[in-house]
Amino acid sequence: MTLAGYDCDVLVVGGGIVGLATAHALRAARPGLAVTVLEKEPAPAWHQTGRNSGVLHSGVYYRPGSRKARYAARGAAELVAFCAERGIPHAVPGKLIVATAPAELPRLHELAQRARRNGVPVRELGPAGIAEYEPAVAGIAALRVETTGQCDFAAVARELARPLTLRRSAEVVAVDRRPGRGVAVRTTDGAVLRARALVNCAGLHSDRVARLAGDEPGVRIVPFRGEFHLLRPERAKLVRGLVYPVPDPAFPFLGVHLTAGLDGAVHIGPNAVPALAREGYRWRTVRPRELAGTVAYPGVWKLARRHWRYGAGEVRRSLSRRACTAAVRRLLPEITENDLLPAPAGVRAQAVRPDGTLADDFEIAEGPHTVHVLNAPSPAATACFPIGREVAARVLRAMPER
Repeated sequence: MTLAGYDCDVLVVGGGIVGLATAHALRAARPGLAVTVLEKEPAPAWHQTGRNSGVLHSGVYYRPGSRKARYAARGAAELVAFCAERGIPHAVPGKLIVATAPAELPRLHELAQRARRNGVPVRELGPAGIAEYEPAVAGIAALRVETTGQCDFAAVARELARPLTLRRSAEVVAVDRRPGRGVAVRTTDGAVLRARALVNCAGLHSDRVARLAGDEPGVRIVPFRGEFHLLRPERAKLVRGLVYPVPDPAFPFLGVHLTAGLDGAVHIGPNAVPALAREGYRWRTVRPRELAGTVAYPGVWKLARRHWRYGAGEVRRSLSRRACTAAVRRLLPEITENDLLPAPAGVRAQAVRPDGTLADDFEIAEGPHTVHVLNAPSPAATACFPIGREVAARVLRAMPER
């Protein structure tokens, strides 16, 4: 591949909600900028964007001052306004974070303090207060978070994509970067596109795309599958809104929660189990080369040694409906194994460092003519507009107007 004339100003790799929000922000910041989005699937929102619980997070959980804390509340408000303006299904039902055992009370109190430091209003409830919102939910204390919402993220992505130049079924297989000139990208269909800058929002493949561009990401994407169940329709009345457990602070996963969706269905999940492929939505989906790359990464073994007991519990609940039901019954005692129906799973693109620690914030890195979004799991969909603006600002700082 060689560089000659440009086909566009910026190539955005990845047609999920973060990539599309970045393209949207680029065009808003510099009208007339030619932006092309490359999506390897036949449609946008194919992976993380279209396979989640649809919750707009309020910013309760995240380390004060982090991008997650700063961008979640701001992004949720922007998405509610965007959905209202464009007629996209959404709601702001609020949620409960419920403690079911005395040992969880100190963590619940710390969560309340963290929420207030992040500017998120919460109310502390006892059992009677819980029953007012969720009569079927068991708990000894809870936080009520009024600002938690819901939306159809896939519909948002489709709306963002509508005015953009989106090349579908265009997986990036090679990148030729020429400092001072730009980048040339080859896709699976043999096309070569040349641009002044490349933005990598490839999600599950973001570290791979960074390496194709010649940048060392410093992390590896390790896929964790989140499996969901649906509550049998005749039992859906047991859950009125959004109900979360008190999370384990050692992990970025929020635990199995109950979500009464915009369509009236109640989703239960997700758990977090290792996926055997980057797009491994089932146990039987195994891609040996990807699995070998994950297993060979030292950070994975260090992570496993540190958290093997937690991981073993997640796998057990994945393989045993009885174990899964027992976990859910801590919040919803009335359900039985027969009340749980299978639902489509998602895969979280989690960046893991060489020392085995999980990246706990959005990770954005730069190289010559490149900006890489290297860690953007939940609440990235909620925070897509602020993330998109930050990425766009980084691109445009390094790309003077012509």
